Amino acid sequence: MTEKKKDQDELLAVEGDVLRGLLGAYEDIQDDITTIEIARKGNKLFSFDIRGLSEKRYNDLQDMATKFKNAKNLGGVKVALETDVTKFRSLLIYHATIPEHREELWDNKQAWKQLNVLNGPDLIDKILKAGEKSAIIDKIDDISGFGTESSDLIKNSSEQEDE
Repeated sequence: MTEKKKDQDELLAVEGDVLRGLLGAYEDIQDDITTIEIARKGNKLFSFDIRGLSEKRYNDLQDMATKFKNAKNLGGVKVALETDVTKFRSLLIYHATIPEHREELWDNKQAWKQLNVLNGPDLIDKILKAGEKSAIIDKIDDISGFGTESSDLIKNSSEQEDE
């Protein structure tokens, strides 16, 4: 086997490993589902599954919860005035909930009518306590890669490079 052919075969093998790694990382994201159980006074009320969100989705949801103003002195550039943190947190929970459970729970039109809300994020805000929302957000952050596990992975990676 010529040296050039050997180099090409090694390159193809490495490319295959890289592709398998990329596809494996994507599948891991899709499969990383966590069940949230809402219980009060020892009684389970309901449960639902959540999945992690991409950084782009986080940013889009934050924009949805933010009021902007065109700054005339900056050539009409949009400037953020304020973010409705409560709305943002409800949007995160709503969009992290897997579609089947989102439809069953948060998009339940009968619940909307009985609780006088207009949409799923409003329902979330109406029925979940602040601490419950906080715990769910922590879990979403964790499975989205913002938790300590990801920090340790990056830290360990850089420590290995230093050696």
